[in-house]
Amino acid sequence: MAKENTGQHQQTEARRKKLTLILGVSGLCILFYVLGAWQNNNVPASYSKMGCETKSNPSSSTSSSSSESLDFKSHNQDEFKETNQTIKHFEPCDLSLSEYTPCEDRQRGRKFDRNMMKYRERHCPSKDELLYCLIPPPPNYKIPFKWPQSRDYAWYGNIPHKELSVEKAVQNWIQVEGDRFRFPGGGTMFPRGADAYIDDIARLIPLTNGGIRTAIDTGCGVASFGAYLLKRDIMAVSFAPRDTHEAQVQFALERGVPAIIGIMGSRRLPYPARAFDLAHCSRCLIPWFKNDGLYLMEVDRVLRPGGYWILSGPPINWKQYWRGWERTEEDLKQEQDSIEDVAKSLCWKKVIEKGDLSIWQKPINHIDCKKLKQNNKSVPPICSSSDNADSAWYKDLEPCVTPLPNTNNPEESAGGALEDWPDRAFAVPPRIIRGTIQDINTEMFREDNEVWKERIAHYKKIVPELSRGRFRNIMDMNAYLGGFAASMLKYPSWVMNVVPVHADKQTLGVIYERGLIGTYQDWCEGFSTYPRTYDMIHAGGLFTLYDNRCNLTLILLEMDRILRPEGTVVLRDNVEMLTKVEKIAKRMKWNTQIVDHEKGPYNPEKILVAVKTYWTGQPSNNSNNN
Repeated sequence: MAKENTGQHQQTEARRKKLTLILGVSGLCILFYVLGAWQNNNVPASYSKMGCETKSNPSSSTSSSSSESLDFKSHNQDEFKETNQTIKHFEPCDLSLSEYTPCEDRQRGRKFDRNMMKYRERHCPSKDELLYCLIPPPPNYKIPFKWPQSRDYAWYGNIPHKELSVEKAVQNWIQVEGDRFRFPGGGTMFPRGADAYIDDIARLIPLTNGGIRTAIDTGCGVASFGAYLLKRDIMAVSFAPRDTHEAQVQFALERGVPAIIGIMGSRRLPYPARAFDLAHCSRCLIPWFKNDGLYLMEVDRVLRPGGYWILSGPPINWKQYWRGWERTEEDLKQEQDSIEDVAKSLCWKKVIEKGDLSIWQKPINHIDCKKLKQNNKSVPPICSSSDNADSAWYKDLEPCVTPLPNTNNPEESAGGALEDWPDRAFAVPPRIIRGTIQDINTEMFREDNEVWKERIAHYKKIVPELSRGRFRNIMDMNAYLGGFAASMLKYPSWVMNVVPVHADKQTLGVIYERGLIGTYQDWCEGFSTYPRTYDMIHAGGLFTLYDNRCNLTLILLEMDRILRPEGTVVLRDNVEMLTKVEKIAKRMKWNTQIVDHEKGPYNPEKILVAVKTYWTGQPSNNSNNN
C-alpha cells in the first residue's frame, strides 16, 4: 500500500512539474484546478479569491455568481464605510481639485505661448506634480439621471456652475431649475433649438439615409448639436477647450453625450485621417481664415472623401447680422472671401449657402485636385505621401493638403466606399480590405466579431446591469478593432474607443470606418476629460501593455478620476497582472472580484470586475473650484 501511495505521489509530482513548465507562473491558478481534481478537489483556500474555486460543473464559470457579491445598483450612500482596516487607502485630494484635469491645468497653461492657442493645448504634469490622491466629488454629488432623461436634465450639485445659465440665458443653452439644470437644446446660432436647426440642415444634405454616421462638432458648447444628432443615428465627437465657458464639456458628458476637452491650436486633432462624415462649426470662434487656412486643412485631413463641412455664424449671412456682431461689413466680407478661397484650394465644392448655413463638400478622390495643383501651382501643396496621415498624437499641423489614397477611377471613393449605417458596423472596413493594417485580414476581423458576441454574453452574467441601461458613457481603454463597442450598440450607451499610442496595431481608422468613435491616448498621461464622466471603463490587456512603461498606480488613479461614483470597471488580463491591479484598486475604495474567462476556469486570462464606492468630498471654508 505504501508503495502504491509512493507511486501515486511521484506521478502527481511529475504531472505538477510538467504543468508548471507548460503554464509558467501565469498558469498557477489553472494548476491548482487540475491538481485539485486529481486530489479530491483539495484546492488551497488562498486561491479562491482569484476566481479559482472548483465546481461540480467545470464548464460553468465562477462569474455566474459574482453579481451576488458586487452591487452594481445606484445607492447614493451618505459616506464610505471602511470594511477592511488592514488596507491603507489613498487619501482624498483637496476639494479644490474636484474638477481637476491634469493635462489642461489653467495655471500650467499660462506658462506657454498664446500664439495659435498653445497655452490651451495639452500640457501634462511633471513627475513632481503628479497626484497620488483620489479626486473628490462635490459634497452634494448625486448619480446622474439615466438616458434619455439626462439629455435634458443634470443635477446642479454635480456641476455647481451657474455661469452659462447667465451668460447664455438668451441663447437657451442651459437653465437652472431648483436643484437641477435643464438643457432646452438652444445654441447661439439655433435659437429655435438644435432639433429644428438639424432639420434645416437635413433639407440641404441627406442626413437620414445612413450615409452620414460620424460627425465632429468643433467648439461644441454643451453639445446640444451632438445630443440631437443621436436620434438620427449620427454619432458626434464634440470638443471644446477647458473653461472657455465654465465646464461646457463637463455638462455635455453629464448629459450622456460624447465630448472631449480639446482645441484647434498648433497640433493635429487626436483622430485618424478620413474619420468623419461631417464636420460642424456653429459660431465656434475658430479663426478659419488665419494661418493661411491651416485649421481648414486639418478639417480636410479628418473629413472622409465626400464628407461635408457646415459653418454657421460669422461671417455667414453677414449682410443681416454685421451690426449685431459689432464688426464692419468690409471686415466680414473679407473673412468670408478668405474662407471661400481656402475651401477652393482644398478642392472642396460649395454645396449651398442658405440663410445662416453654408455647406461645402470634400471631393471623393484627388484625381482632379492633383491636376488642378499641377497646372495652377496653387497653394497649399499636397503633403508628401510618406507622411502618416493617421498619426495625430502631439503632431504639429502642416500647411499642406493630406493626400487621399490613390485611385484611377474618377467615380471611386478614395480609400474604399463605406456601407451605409447600420450595416457599416459589422461590414469589413476598407482599411482591412486594402491591407493597410499590417497582419489583420478579413477573416480575423470576422472572428473578432464572433469573439465579442461571446464576451458580451458573459459580461451580462457577471455585470447584469450592462444590458439594463445602467451605463451610458463607456470607455474602452484598449479598443483594438472596436469589437466591444460594436457589440454594445443594442444598448442605450455609447463607447469612447481609445487606441493607445503604444498599441502594436494602430487601428483607430478601422474603428471610424465601422461608424464608431474614439481617440488616441498615451495612458502614461491624463485623459482629456473632466472627473466623473464615465459610467463604465473596459480594458483588455492594457496593464500588460503598459507594464514597465509607466507607474500602473497612476493609470488606476486616472481611471478613478474619470469614473463616476458607483461606476464599474471590467479588466481582462493574466492572473498575475490582475492580482497586482486588484491590490491597488482596493486602496482606491473599489470593491473588486476576479472571475473566470468566458471560456471557463482553465483559461489563464481572467476578468477583474470592480465597482467604485460612493463617497463625496467634505466642504471647507477655503475650498474653491479649480
